[in-house]
Amino acid sequence: MKFASIRDRASVIIADGQALDLETASSGRFSPEPQAAFEQWDEIRAWLEHADYSLAQAFEESDLGLPTPRPTQVFAIGMNYALHAAEGGYDVPTSPTIFTKFQSCLTGPNVTVDLPEDGRTDWEAELVVVMGKQARHVSSADALSYVAGITIGQDISERRTQKLGPAPQYSMAKSYENFGPVGPVVVSLDEVANPNSLEIGCSVNGVEMQRSNTSNMVFPIAELISYISGIVNLYPGDIIFTGTPEGVGVGRNPRIFLQPGDVLESFIEGIGTMKQDFR
Repeated sequence: MKFASIRDRASVIIADGQALDLETASSGRFSPEPQAAFEQWDEIRAWLEHADYSLAQAFEESDLGLPTPRPTQVFAIGMNYALHAAEGGYDVPTSPTIFTKFQSCLTGPNVTVDLPEDGRTDWEAELVVVMGKQARHVSSADALSYVAGITIGQDISERRTQKLGPAPQYSMAKSYENFGPVGPVVVSLDEVANPNSLEIGCSVNGVEMQRSNTSNMVFPIAELISYISGIVNLYPGDIIFTGTPEGVGVGRNPRIFLQPGDVLESFIEGIGTMKQDFR
């Protein structure tokens, strides 16, 4: 299943440019609110097996919005690729390094981002996990059964703010307005051959900056879910930014940061692409 927010309504894409509006096609059985879909994820998937696809409506790429608009919790993982840790001068962590991006920074897949004045804004392409069930003390062996699907995220980061004070300000530096684009769709795991082996990357103005594979994660998806659920409850619709590979601007020599007029494009194999421009 490819779930999307189309014109701010919960929808399932059934073909290129064609989607079922969940409320309309189900005669009101399901809510039009995108976030509500994750509470009924398995029910929606079962319903789709008998849904009337003739009720599909056309949509444009510009109609695609944030598929997870109001997650209860947003988790983000730092240094989850060994080469990214190395380019930042860090050792590979022995347990997940976790912070948050505040919900207010989340936005859809194609958006204009205002750069902070005198900032040093950087890119971080990431696979984002969306939870489909409440999880607590989940084993790694069972963890993927609690996942609704995966999507693309950009953990846009303001490096100057990140370095303020005696300790890193990860959450604030990564939560400026529109610093958390997510999308364009949430793809259920049955449509992905192996979420732990997907090509991931991004480019700025057509120049490749990051290209890696999710197989290079230090802590795979299942281990992250198991670790987090051992500390807190995970809820349907919660999202986890699973870390970025090497190639960020701050790790380059000379360093490169986003400038007004730049276009950032990110991709993950089997999910698609998303694009942000900066001003």
